[in-house]
Amino acid sequence: MLRYLPLIILFGITIYALVECAQTDQEQVRNLPKWGWILVIILFGPQTLALGPIGWFVAGRPKGKGFGGGFKRQRKVLPPDDNPDFLKGL
Repeated sequence: MLRYLPLIILFGITIYALVECAQTDQEQVRNLPKWGWILVIILFGPQTLALGPIGWFVAGRPKGKGFGGGFKRQRKVLPPDDNPDFLKGL
C-alpha cells in the first residue's frame, strides 16, 4: 500500500488543480486562458510528476492576499455622540 502513496498524492494534486482552475473566474487567471491551463493540467498531470498542476499553482493561479490572514484595517467606528459628522446634522 505504501508504494502507491506517491501515485495517489500525484492524482490528488492533479484533481485539486483541475477543480480549482475550473472554478476560477476567467478574468482572474494569469498567463494563459482558462482552457489553456485546463489542457496543461490534464496533459502534464500525474504522468509527468505533476508539472502541469505545479505550473498552475505557480504561474496561473490568481494572486492571493498573501501571508498575514488578509485582514483589512477597518476604520474605527464612533458612537453618534462622538461622531462629528452626525453632530453636524443635528
